[in-house]
Amino acid sequence: MDRKPRFILEVYTIGLLALCVILTALLAVVEIRLLWVLVPLLALLALGLFFSGRSLRRTIARQARCADFENSPAQFTLGALPLPVALLRGKTLVWYNEPFLHLLLEDEERLLAPVNKVLPGLELRQCAEPSGQVLEHGGRKYNIFASNGKDQLTALYLVDETDLRHQAAEYAASRPAYLLIEIDGYAEQVAGLKDSEKARLLEGVNRVLETYIGRTTGFLRRVSNARYIAVVEERHMKEMVAAKFDVLDKVRALDGEVGVTLSIGVGRGGATLRQCEEMARQSLDMALGRGGDQAAVKTPEGFAFYGGVSRSVEKRSRVKSRIVASALSDLISQADSVLIMGHRMSDLDCIGAAIGVLRICKGLDVPAAIVVRREATLAQSILNECDKAGLGEDFIPPDVALDGITPKTLLVVVDTHIKGILESGEVYQKCRQVAVIDHHRKAVGHIDNAVLFFHEPYASSTCELVSELLQYVDQDKVRPTSLEAEALLAGIMLDTRNFALHTGVRTFEAAAYLRRVGAMTERVKLLFNSSLQEYTVKSNLVENADIYMGCAVSVSGELPPGMAVAVPQAANDLLTIEGVGASFVAVQQGSGVNISARSMGAVNVQVIMEHLGGGGHLTMAGAQMRDTTIDEAEQKIRAAIAQYRADQKRAAQEEAAGKAAAKE
Repeated sequence: MDRKPRFILEVYTIGLLALCVILTALLAVVEIRLLWVLVPLLALLALGLFFSGRSLRRTIARQARCADFENSPAQFTLGALPLPVALLRGKTLVWYNEPFLHLLLEDEERLLAPVNKVLPGLELRQCAEPSGQVLEHGGRKYNIFASNGKDQLTALYLVDETDLRHQAAEYAASRPAYLLIEIDGYAEQVAGLKDSEKARLLEGVNRVLETYIGRTTGFLRRVSNARYIAVVEERHMKEMVAAKFDVLDKVRALDGEVGVTLSIGVGRGGATLRQCEEMARQSLDMALGRGGDQAAVKTPEGFAFYGGVSRSVEKRSRVKSRIVASALSDLISQADSVLIMGHRMSDLDCIGAAIGVLRICKGLDVPAAIVVRREATLAQSILNECDKAGLGEDFIPPDVALDGITPKTLLVVVDTHIKGILESGEVYQKCRQVAVIDHHRKAVGHIDNAVLFFHEPYASSTCELVSELLQYVDQDKVRPTSLEAEALLAGIMLDTRNFALHTGVRTFEAAAYLRRVGAMTERVKLLFNSSLQEYTVKSNLVENADIYMGCAVSVSGELPPGMAVAVPQAANDLLTIEGVGASFVAVQQGSGVNISARSMGAVNVQVIMEHLGGGGHLTMAGAQMRDTTIDEAEQKIRAAIAQYRADQKRAAQEEAAGKAAAKE
């Protein structure tokens, strides 16, 4: 009776009726004439039980629920509550109040019924939690709480939160998101255009943006020739994110003399509109720092990026370089010592740029040194040349650098801006003043306390930026030697692959300056020579490559000591294979995997490497995956390539659709 009393009661009733049928049959055997009297009586009894059973159960239910008892304890406690309440024994309804009867049962008595038939999906354990359980019943949403009482009874309290949750959902959907929109490189883009052409270009951008924002309940305002602000509701921001900001493709598809692209910074989820505006500014800086033609969205949880499929717009003006050179000279002059540091597994661009900054420090008579781990570098050739020239003391390991840091030590970070991949995180943490010089696309986790942040993603290399800075400091005091000029030129040649990729006018101007101060191209070429063992390892990596969706993928176990330089070399050589748009070389390194990625520009390897926790540039990127086997790394690389190709195909379709719509 405790577990299923209503079911057992029905069984007893049916059993009694069956017993009556059997007795009637026995009497009929004794006297057949009695059958004519007993059968109609038995039929009337069955019909009576059938029609009166429901009424009887309702009467019993009203009695059990104390509905007919005035001043009962139940009536003064649970029965008097305005919200629906029910008592359970196990999972069976044994009592409920009038609101429960009217709202949940629609005035149908369900006493002794299983609670899961009345409230499908009810979980008593979840209801016992402080947050309760939210269930929808009859078009209303109830938050159900449970408490255990005496005699194994459980009380259910149902709080109607339909209106409250509707208001909360509407509040969340109507929260404002702030957008800052900027035309990439506007000054450079329109420099040679006529006024009518400028007006036509801006008219096309305005039309696309007005249509894009006009589909929402927000507004768009143009605040300058190249910048717009917009505020939209969160419900529409979700749609924009789901469409991956297709407005970028529509603007890129505009017909004109120049290819126009947008950078969008979004702040959403802030406590106030001002906070969203600050987040949007940070997002726009991030989008521009990553090369433009993309949207960066910042929420309290972090950044998300969309787009970024085209090249950066080269800036021809050197005004910023002149200003940075002056500021950097002042910082160096005010310091009592300078440390110059790059990223882990430093390459020729990193060491070359560090040597250029070291020359500025020497010219200003400020003690300086380059922090590098000689046992873990890809630029051993230039370090060997410096040792032969008697400059070996200019390079010190991180532990030695830590001992010499003072409150007035300046740390100059070159060829990276990400904290997590610095040569030494301890050196960075101990230095109070930090300056950054880098050309890689901006990524999450960047150095955010720099007093000077010279970051230009349009540049081919960090050595190009440092070469420009050298031209704007005192030429009588700061003139690089031929070896220093060759180190800088080697860095430029490495990142441009002998001036074949990612070069601009300023790249060749920097190379001409270095040649003018004594760099010999034949000696620079010797810095790229490799040993027979390195060549053999590189050849094996190339031979083991597999072509996947137009990309060469090569994986390998751990390499012999000192052979790490073969990894980027193999990635470069794989690009010479016909039909290969990008290359990915992954090797096991202890418990992790190091990945080197290269492309000819058609594939943005930086976007692909970001999916694997790395970063870099459009044509050159990498990643370091921890606690990963080489097989797992290969699967993740292929998945990232497939995702990139899918996004690339979608962008091409939308661009084609945009051009077709523009023609119509």
